[in-house]
Amino acid sequence: MCYELAETSLDDPSTEVLQYIDKELLSSLALQLNNLRKKQILTDVVLCSDSYKIPCHRNILVSSSPYFYAMFCSNFRESQQTQVNIQGVPFNVLNSIVDYVYTGVISITMELVLPLMQAAAMLQFERLFEACSTYLQAQLHPNNCLSMIRLSKILHCASLQQKAHEMAVKSFSDVAASEDFCELSLKELVDYLEDDQLCAEEEQVFEILLAWIHHDPFARKGSIHNLFQRVRLRHVHPSYLFQFIANDPVVQSSFLCTEIIESVRRLLFSVGSNCPSDLQPLWIAPRRHSFKEALVVVGGRKNNERTSREALLYNEQKQSWQWLAKLPVRLYRASYVCLQGVLYVLGGLAMKAGGDGVPSATVYTLSLKLNQWRVAEPMLVPRFAHQSIAHLHFIFVLGGVTGDQQLSSGVERYNTMFNQWELMAPMPVTVQHPAVAAHNQRMYVFGGEDAMQNPVRMIQVYHIGRNHWCVMENRMVKNVCAPASVIDGKIYIIGGYTRRMVAYDIKANRFVKCENIKERRMHHSSTVINNKLYVTGGRYITGHDVVQDSDDFDCYDPETDTWTSKGTLPFKLFDHGSVSMVCLSDKLSPDTV
Repeated sequence: MCYELAETSLDDPSTEVLQYIDKELLSSLALQLNNLRKKQILTDVVLCSDSYKIPCHRNILVSSSPYFYAMFCSNFRESQQTQVNIQGVPFNVLNSIVDYVYTGVISITMELVLPLMQAAAMLQFERLFEACSTYLQAQLHPNNCLSMIRLSKILHCASLQQKAHEMAVKSFSDVAASEDFCELSLKELVDYLEDDQLCAEEEQVFEILLAWIHHDPFARKGSIHNLFQRVRLRHVHPSYLFQFIANDPVVQSSFLCTEIIESVRRLLFSVGSNCPSDLQPLWIAPRRHSFKEALVVVGGRKNNERTSREALLYNEQKQSWQWLAKLPVRLYRASYVCLQGVLYVLGGLAMKAGGDGVPSATVYTLSLKLNQWRVAEPMLVPRFAHQSIAHLHFIFVLGGVTGDQQLSSGVERYNTMFNQWELMAPMPVTVQHPAVAAHNQRMYVFGGEDAMQNPVRMIQVYHIGRNHWCVMENRMVKNVCAPASVIDGKIYIIGGYTRRMVAYDIKANRFVKCENIKERRMHHSSTVINNKLYVTGGRYITGHDVVQDSDDFDCYDPETDTWTSKGTLPFKLFDHGSVSMVCLSDKLSPDTV
């Protein structure tokens, strides 16, 4: 019980007011009303279903549902009747609902939930309807989510439909194996394939749409072009595209599909050609959002002690670092690049027990899907302190120091489709430690230093399609041991024995000054994720000209021209690789650092 005294003055002629709240009465009221109903005391209406009768109080029904309010408080004939037939609601369901009205309690089971949900919708018990939806959401599984979606549409249940759809796109590979999948209409399947949230690799998407066609080939074979346009071909491995997809009989039966594949073939094989206008909408389709760009840091020299075999992945959601499988060997001044979801570690000095290093031509690869290192086709020339760049299905390796300890101008190219290396036109000017980036079929080599360690103030441009170099002298270029990254047509050169960061506008052929980094930095690494620049580790020069190793982890936003700290690396690191890798976010669970 609760008492509240209103404030009064002794001189106030009004009497003191006591506001009394009887909580016990409120809690027992529903129980007492239910007892009256069961004893048929003061009941004034009977609900009928399946020849059974349920005595009730009109005022209780009216207060519980807009349906009964309209029935008994309007000019409907039921307002004058003592017996009302509730059509379409089985007795056991109606009886459970009446119990719920009087007690607020109801048992929802798998046998009862559907008729109960239909009755709750009809009789306008919204909270009961959503309780049934919550119950069905708890039963969701890849095997039944498609049937749940159909059910939710029949019942107009938005909450169930949303949850079932989320499961369908998240577990699409498992859903595609269910019996309901092959019963999808063409429009329903297209809607799934156009969903950016669909959690499946593009190769899987193609195999799934083929399975749907093969379920009823006579009726569905003609839909192949419509469906094939939803496969995001840029994110399909070229080997799979040309060896499996191109040779599939269903694909070959469609002239339009073969035309698309031939357009992609010309684009990739001619290297330097532009994307044709009819292919562009398919080619530029973004990677599905279920694939996350993740920052991977690998190799380098750790805590200035010895070369590191560590490979680390940054978990953006948890803001923590996670261990990946270690490099098979210790490598110093290797190069690092990511292509088609695979991390390549190329060459470097293979360190021996005594501390000596031997230039290596070995190429190691890491897939996040398997989290295992493998050996790929070796380079033609062993080298270290070189640079690597990915473009389409090619990897370009340039410069560095070869086995005879000479600075090299050599360039070689690896074709991932044919697993072959070939020599390309050498650089016009031999440099070491330049900043290198690729954009729109051109590779840009900024600055660096010559064999005498003098800065080289020039930009060397390589046309990938023509296999041709040209040189542009530029006094703005003065970078050594600085990385470069591309965002929206600008190449950002970060530091390099300086705090300065500049952006080279490729179209305008001019440099734009950006916000400085906080220290004179070199031997660091950078990569781009979601149009932001991530810079890791390196070495920096203090105000007293002392060189220190760094564990800094910073992010630059070109839209605001600002730097923010993302914390630190697990250890100080320089001469390492920093790449953006794409993976299914729920497929990888490496150990947390």
